Amino acid sequence: MYAGVVIVLVAVLAVLVGVSLGLLGGGGSILTVPLLVYVAGMDAKEAIATSLLVVGVTSAVAAVSHARAGRVRWRTGVTFGAFAMGGAYAGGRVAEFLPGTLLLVAFAVMMLATAWAMLRGGRGGGERGGGAHDGLPWLLVLAEGLVVGFVTGIVGAGGGFLVVPALVLLGGLSMPVAIGTSLVVIAMKSGAGLAGYLSSVSIDWVTAGVVTMAAVLGALLGGRLVARVHPDALRRGFGWFVLVVGVLVLGQELLALV
Repeated sequence: MYAGVVIVLVAVLAVLVGVSLGLLGGGGSILTVPLLVYVAGMDAKEAIATSLLVVGVTSAVAAVSHARAGRVRWRTGVTFGAFAMGGAYAGGRVAEFLPGTLLLVAFAVMMLATAWAMLRGGRGGGERGGGAHDGLPWLLVLAEGLVVGFVTGIVGAGGGFLVVPALVLLGGLSMPVAIGTSLVVIAMKSGAGLAGYLSSVSIDWVTAGVVTMAAVLGALLGGRLVARVHPDALRRGFGWFVLVVGVLVLGQELLALV
């Protein structure tokens, strides 16, 4: 019975993961990894690998919803995602040689950095015309893609809150379009990071399937809410939540090292 209660709780919380991805274009893995470690009881590496699966599939589904609403720039997303996939696969392979506790500490630091970026705010300007996509600074896109992808592969962080600002600043996309386009990038590099992990980590496919289905439902809901919720207020609230969870995760893992 206890196992059943846990899986129901995990599924309910996974819906929030999906809402975050659908609404903000990121934040899914920030919630998924702690959820799988501290609620589902997975070890760090299995949780990160499962998170990549959940976030990858959920982002792909959410991207379709955003695309139907005209909030995806495919050329920009696929180009950025292609660069990020190489970094994500390399990060997944490197993670094989790192201890689980170190990965969770790194993940907590990533959470704190994400919270800072979200609370710091900043608004995207108006979207430039079609010529903007032809004038992208490709070297910067390449570097950003590789770095964000590598982080994704090592700690299972989808990097949506790194991708969205990059698409706004480098690609000249409006905030709603950057959110939709980031989901394409996250789906691509999460798949590459998962491929890197599967060479050394086994996944509980039943739990992964339940969490993924719940997250997909949340993502579809989040996609519908984009036009109704003020992004600045939502970003600040979510930023404080991520900050608190990040501090708790970091504190627990550092205490375990003492």
